[in-house]
Amino acid sequence: MRLRAARVRVRVPATSANLGPGFDALGIALGLHDELDVRALGTDDVRVEVQGEGAGTVPCDETHLVVRALRLALDHVGAPQTGLHLVCRNRVPHGRGLGSSAAAVVAGILAARGLVSEPDALDDDVALALATQLEGHPDNAAPALLGGLTVAWTDEPAAGSAAAVRAARLAVHPDLAPVAIIPPGQLSTHAARGVLPAQVPHADAAWQAGRAALLVEALGRRPDLLLAATGDRLHQGYRRQVMPASLALVDALRARGVAATVSGAGPTVLALARRRPEGAGRGTDADGAITEVFGGVMAGWRVLPLDVDVEGGSVTTMLD
Repeated sequence: MRLRAARVRVRVPATSANLGPGFDALGIALGLHDELDVRALGTDDVRVEVQGEGAGTVPCDETHLVVRALRLALDHVGAPQTGLHLVCRNRVPHGRGLGSSAAAVVAGILAARGLVSEPDALDDDVALALATQLEGHPDNAAPALLGGLTVAWTDEPAAGSAAAVRAARLAVHPDLAPVAIIPPGQLSTHAARGVLPAQVPHADAAWQAGRAALLVEALGRRPDLLLAATGDRLHQGYRRQVMPASLALVDALRARGVAATVSGAGPTVLALARRRPEGAGRGTDADGAITEVFGGVMAGWRVLPLDVDVEGGSVTTMLD
């Protein structure tokens, strides 16, 4: 397969996975985006410019995550490798549980889709499988790619074949208004997963399954059920030791009726709030509780109201 374009622009949203009980399965795309310009070069050079989040800290060579994902996708479809010039304009915070690594991986795969002569060879099913290969699980990659609310799963492999990664879009109620509450410090996914036990009690697993099913109904049709639906016994409590401030915030908001969860592996807290009724002013029903908890002293935390991104990742061919 040959390359058909020399320059593409990619846009990929932030994501929040788990949403409480939907561990490693549910995820939602948020209205905060990384943008990336990719130019194929006639040399073997790789140049990466990073603006915004990650500037000065992420690698700017072949080991950059976007470059690795792009090269994986080109190899998968048999397209030639090329020199690359990347300009990354990053807005998704790194190490905060908002899907920054999934955004980078999906961005690289979509860039490859835009560069090759047969983009259908990197359709959404293939893109999700490749992203999961790099990410390890599809809960962030699925909404980053498809937009909206997604549920992702892995089919049991047939004999002699690899497991197939799948994802489906789910309905989202128009009143849903996510609010990301972002702490100043980072936490690696590896550290957050490292405190999870290998086994959990059967009663907790059964309780969790019921809440995950309820969450789909709450997000799609019954936002009045979100507080009950976002309960969790599978991962957040075990993570308290590595993100005590985040879990204390979750507890305080939930005590005030706000459906708050840890976003992905944390330490960001996501409030699944609702827009105020027309005529009641702008904002969400969580605003008062958030203000009350912080008492006007944010101590480096940021409160970021966000829309649900319904488009997902996109790629556009650019003219020189």
